[in-house]
Amino acid sequence: MAEGSRNEPAMDAKRFAALAAAYGGDLRRWPEAERMAGAIFAANTAGQAILHHAGTLDGLLDSYHVEAPGKALHSAILQAAGRHLVQRRRQRFWWLGLGLAGIGLAGAVAGLALVSIVTPEVQPDHYVLDANATAFGDAGPDRDTIEEDL
Repeated sequence: MAEGSRNEPAMDAKRFAALAAAYGGDLRRWPEAERMAGAIFAANTAGQAILHHAGTLDGLLDSYHVEAPGKALHSAILQAAGRHLVQRRRQRFWWLGLGLAGIGLAGAVAGLALVSIVTPEVQPDHYVLDANATAFGDAGPDRDTIEEDL
C-alpha cells in the first residue's frame, strides 16, 4: 500500500521523536508500519537532528557493559544462599513436627469424644448386686410385696 492511500496524516516531529526515543536512531528497529513515514520525515533537518540524538543515546547504551562479579562476591553469595537453605530446612522440620503434634492432639480429642459418647452410663456406686437382686428389682425380705397388700 502506498502511504497516501491509507488516509493517515503525515508523520509530525512529535510522533517522530517519540518513535526515535522508543526504538532508537536506526530505522530498521522501528515497527514496519512506521518505517516508511519515518524515512520520509528523516529526510529533513529536524528528522536528522532527532535521529542523531537518538543514535548518540544508542551508542552510549551499546557501549555500557557490566563486569563479572569477583570471586569474593561470588563466594559470599554462595555462603549466604547456603545459610538460607539450612534455615529453610530447619523451619520445614519444625513445621512438620508441629503439624504431627496437632494431628496427634486432634486424634486424642476425637477419641475422647467418641469414648464418652459411645460408652453407657456407669451405675452409681451405692447400688450393689446381692443375692436378693433380680432383673425386676430387689426381692429381699424387707420389701413389701404386692400380694400382701391385697
